[in-house]
Amino acid sequence: MAALVCTRWLPRSWLCRRPGQGCGRHYRAALCTTLKQPLAIEEVASRAVQPHEVRVDVHFCGINFADILVCRGQYQERPHLPFTPGMEFSGTVLETGADVNTVKEGDCVIGVSILHGMAEECITDQKNLWQVPEKVSLREAATLPISYGTAILALEHRAHTQPGETVLVTAAAGATGLAVIDVATNVLQAKVIAATGSDEKCKLAMQRGAQFSVNYSQGSLKEAVKELVGRSGVNVAIDMVGGDIFLEALRSLAWEGRIVVLGFAGGSIASVPSNLLLLKNISAMGLYFGQYKQENFTVFSKSMSSALQYCQQGRIQPHIGAVFKLEEVKKSD
Repeated sequence: MAALVCTRWLPRSWLCRRPGQGCGRHYRAALCTTLKQPLAIEEVASRAVQPHEVRVDVHFCGINFADILVCRGQYQERPHLPFTPGMEFSGTVLETGADVNTVKEGDCVIGVSILHGMAEECITDQKNLWQVPEKVSLREAATLPISYGTAILALEHRAHTQPGETVLVTAAAGATGLAVIDVATNVLQAKVIAATGSDEKCKLAMQRGAQFSVNYSQGSLKEAVKELVGRSGVNVAIDMVGGDIFLEALRSLAWEGRIVVLGFAGGSIASVPSNLLLLKNISAMGLYFGQYKQENFTVFSKSMSSALQYCQQGRIQPHIGAVFKLEEVKKSD
């Protein structure tokens, strides 16, 4: 489920040095100084913005599984130490560079970046920001970029999910899994089978809109899906677990079914049996969400705009499992 870091527990003036102290304005940030070790909360000197950059007063920063992987040195991209994690954030614009024309001071925004979000202040390129509509709170907005952006790209852009189709989602009680349930059910009008590893997680997925749930720690996922939908199978599978769960989800697909791989939370990467793709005319595809930003920014940006629009319209309702103060992140694993 989604978790947030809130940076707004202390007034902004607490972070400002008075003239004559020998240094400029400072702000607090979570720093990863050593991989696989707790984060440190330190004061960082603020720098000047470049012409294309925007300074954002961060209110909330989402905590994602990818943030944990980055801090363990296990993510696709490995930044140099020390660094500030945080891939998604919301806040208000404090300052804009001379060439910025997309946002202005005082605007409420969400941002997407590999790093820098887990701090009281963030400087980022204007291309990384989207304006938040008035009806969407900054707390809600901070949950949208990674989880909902991924869910929208997986369901709409990659799988082309249609109304009335059946979607199987694994790791369904995680932040992205819950976003997939929300978008599939409430936006695309699809039916969802939520697959998780415990009864408690199944209950949460059902509460969030799934029509059916399966606890794959208690037996075969393929057989459980078969009992629910018969031999015809599911039209779409969204997998974040990998390994044997991926293979069972693949074997649960209907004729011309589509499976989208989002990750390997189970730690195992399975080989695709290509004969299954042929026999059922199945499509197996991947989704590296962040890479769309470089390879097809139009598609990436549309997913952000859609997430904000769906939230403004009340068609999706992000689930926030917990909110932490900035200083509390150093205590978490």
